[in-house]
Formats: sequence, C-alpha cells, structure tokens
Amino acid sequence: MDFSYLFEPYDTLISQADMAFNRMKTEFPECIRCGPHCSDCCHAVFGLFLVEAAFLKHDFDRLDGAEKEAALRRSVEADRETSALERTLQEFEDDPEMRAYTMARARIRCPLLNDQDECILYDYRPVTCRVYGIPTMVRGTPRVCGKSGFKNGVEYPIFNLDGVQRELYRLSGELVTRAGGEPSDKASLLFSVSKVIQTPAETLINETPEVPSTQR
Repeated sequence: MDFSYLFEPYDTLISQADMAFNRMKTEFPECIRCGPHCSDCCHAVFGLFLVEAAFLKHDFDRLDGAEKEAALRRSVEADRETSALERTLQEFEDDPEMRAYTMARARIRCPLLNDQDECILYDYRPVTCRVYGIPTMVRGTPRVCGKSGFKNGVEYPIFNLDGVQRELYRLSGELVTRAGGEPSDKASLLFSVSKVIQTPAETLINETPEVPSTQR
C-alpha cells in the first residue's frame, strides 16, 4: 500500500501537535507533568483513523524482531481486555453517560508500551499521544490530563483536536479512494493499536476495526 503522497500532510498535523505542546510547556511549565516513564496516557482506550494506522504499521514493521514479538504478545492481552470491556459496555447500551464514564475509566495498556514504561514507537506516536498532557478540544468540550497542573477557572490555550481529527478523516478518505473503495465505508472508522500491529499492511484497509463503539 503506497501512501507516500500523504507524508507531507500527515507530517504537518504532527508538527502542529508538537508545536502546540512545546508552546504550552514553555508558557506553563508548572502545568505540564509529562516526563520519562509517565505512562498514564498509555493506559486508555482510543482508536486510530486509517491514515494514522497506515503510518503506525509502516513504522512498527521496521522494528527489530524481538521488540516486535514482545509488542505482539502484549497486543493479545490488550485484545482480551478490550473484549471484556466491550461486554461491560453492552450493559450500558441505553445509558450513554455511564458508557462514556466506563470508557474513560478503562485502563488498557497500549501494546507499544514496554516493560520500562517507554513507548517503542515514541518518535512516531499518533497525534492524540502527542497532545495528551495539554488542554485539548474534543467533541466541543475542553479536556486535560488529570495528572497535569492546569487549574479550573483559569483560561489556557486549547489545542483543537477536533480540527485535527477532521483532517485525519479527510486523509483517510483519500487513502480509501486510492485503494478503490468508498470513503464513507472506512474513513470514519477507528482501529485499535493492537489491530494495527497484528494486521499485514497490504490488508489493513480491508480489515474490520476492533475498537469499542464510542467517541475517540
């Protein structure tokens, strides 16, 4: 699957995220609590748009064999926990607030997090991972890491993650179109990291995502 034409627009999104994070770190250093071996954001449930999945898979496949095998073993456990979470969420099918609360409280370890609490693809991590420690706008609502030092009642710059996700959706649609499909079939679907690293790159676009049905 050739997606080299997406390198520049995808890198632009990554750069925007990094610039926003670094700006916040410079202006509000006391509020940013991210640091080596802080892995709070690596224990959560989130999905990747197809374009993100394609890039992550590309970089994952370049890892050495031992590191890849360890991540694939961890992905089996992540899948098991995700399946258990999905069964729990079915109990709240008619209670969206409880469903969202349960999702937010879920602690599922990302298979890319090694035993030293380090991301094995840190330099190639998705946008969501890059801005987790700063205030972001998600579905029109400001959100921030619970371990950060940002205070209620104080105004801070907010990174528009909604806008970035709209662009990821657009790029995903372009990828689907070039593969001969209909953008509406795949562009809005989210893939778990476990699904991405387990799936051959050439068949990823035809796979069914395995992320609990909730908002990113």
